[in-house]
Amino acid sequence: MHFKWNYVPPTSEETKAANELGEKLNISPLLAQLLIRRGITTESAAKRFFRPQLADLINPFLMKDMDLAVDRLNDAMGRKERIMVYGDYDVDGCTAVALVYKFLQQFYSNIDYYIPDRYDEGYGVSKKGIDHAQETGVKLIIILDCGIKAIDEIAYAKSLGIDFIICDHHVPDEVMPPAVAILNPKRPDDSYPFKHLSGCGVGFKFMQAFAKNNSIPFSRLIPLLDFCAVSISADIVPVTDENRILAFHGLKQLNQNPSVGLKAIIDICNLNGRDISMSDIVFKIGPRINASGRMENGKESVDLLVEKDFASALRQAKHIDEYNEQRKDIDKQMTEEANLIVAKLESQKHHSSIVLYDENWKKGVIGIVASRLTEIYFRPTVVLTRDGEFATGSARSVTGFDVYSAIKSCRDLLVNFGGHTYAAGLTLRWDDIKKFRERFQKYVDLHIEPEQTEPILDIDAIIDFKDITKRLHADLKKFSPFGPGNSKPLFGTLGVFDYGTSKVVGREQEHIKLELVDSKSSNIVNGIAFGQSASARYIKSKRGFDIAYTLEDNVFKRNAVQLQIEDIRPIEEEEQDF
Repeated sequence: MHFKWNYVPPTSEETKAANELGEKLNISPLLAQLLIRRGITTESAAKRFFRPQLADLINPFLMKDMDLAVDRLNDAMGRKERIMVYGDYDVDGCTAVALVYKFLQQFYSNIDYYIPDRYDEGYGVSKKGIDHAQETGVKLIIILDCGIKAIDEIAYAKSLGIDFIICDHHVPDEVMPPAVAILNPKRPDDSYPFKHLSGCGVGFKFMQAFAKNNSIPFSRLIPLLDFCAVSISADIVPVTDENRILAFHGLKQLNQNPSVGLKAIIDICNLNGRDISMSDIVFKIGPRINASGRMENGKESVDLLVEKDFASALRQAKHIDEYNEQRKDIDKQMTEEANLIVAKLESQKHHSSIVLYDENWKKGVIGIVASRLTEIYFRPTVVLTRDGEFATGSARSVTGFDVYSAIKSCRDLLVNFGGHTYAAGLTLRWDDIKKFRERFQKYVDLHIEPEQTEPILDIDAIIDFKDITKRLHADLKKFSPFGPGNSKPLFGTLGVFDYGTSKVVGREQEHIKLELVDSKSSNIVNGIAFGQSASARYIKSKRGFDIAYTLEDNVFKRNAVQLQIEDIRPIEEEEQDF
């Protein structure tokens, strides 16, 4: 697959501003240009960007209902009521439960946690969970990363004398549950300055407020920031503003002194001795935390995350790693089956969206399959499986398209739904799938822009190989942590050639290991192009081509830079000018 390259050269005003900012910060104009494109135009803003400060975290009491939440928690502890910390079974929910439980357990012992079973109870607040709370004498439930739509369930709990504090970040409906307090920056009546916290982030703000109210030093919260970094990475929320502060210091904690459970996961991921990045969380740590909830029960992940003994944690982590291996096999099989269905449908008619269903697909893996199909076909995708008389599913989207709104437009067909702009979950009657597909596809047809269904790479700068230095690579690392809203800079170099030593590698000969030169210097630059072996014949023909890439550490050569090549474009196939 070849991408369309989107590159906008800097204006003369931007170039002048970059030169001036670069001089003030003692960085190259290229890096200053990257800052300006991120909206960072002053020396003070750049210093805040490069050195995020915990002191700049927003006052948690600016969040609506925070005072009510803290008062109710204080009352519960004062009356020695039993408290349950309840959360979703994904990474965000599990880290949120672990964070709140571990923090409160330092000051209060009459507390437990609960994760609903994906297969037995489904998403969010369950009647079974509430009944379990009543049977164990719970009077207060703190619910994390879900609950914002659980109107009937929370009303039922209230009839049993159980109060709820909701800590959620999903889009609320017009009517909200009868909870004592609802902490959610996406509430339309909430003026909290930052709207994009993860579920774990909302839980952290609650604990920050509780600590502040009870004169507990903020330093007691710092060991829990690694959970925030994991949730921000795995839930793919913007790594900007308050999330950048939490992620920056959370990564620091994860690298220097992680919690016992996360240390065990790091160990089984073979990440020891490496500088762990947001990418490592997305591709290695996060999937393992997710695996128990996908295959069995997410409570096992929380058991691991709150474990205090490393030997026990390591045993638990190895068990969860086995779940992850099982998940990979099922994921591969389901994705292959889904691709065959898409190919068949495409032969009949091209659609601007994909809606697939199979009653034998595993509920815990459909979200991953939806993500993979979105990446392959660049279209909003819904994948559904059967759960009794219902269909339950996951939706994923492409850049700039609000899949939550598309699903909401079909709400009269839905039993339940919730989520964000780019990811959502839904439940409907099995017999209504075809109606839903027609309505969903019609909404997408009307609202999606043609360019949103094209594979596009946003190129930050066009550079030559002579510009790639150790200093540049070291300075680029200061832009981390990377994620939505602060993507790793993507560079383009035009007119490069194989040095003569590039070769196809990988178990199935699917990757290309490259040694490249350009016409501007004698530098030989190493690169890796994953999954792009189709371009190998052209590369070996000694003709020129353009590449788009990020700069990475070469794990095999200390202090060496390697290009991770995202696209290889033969020069004669160029369609756009820069």
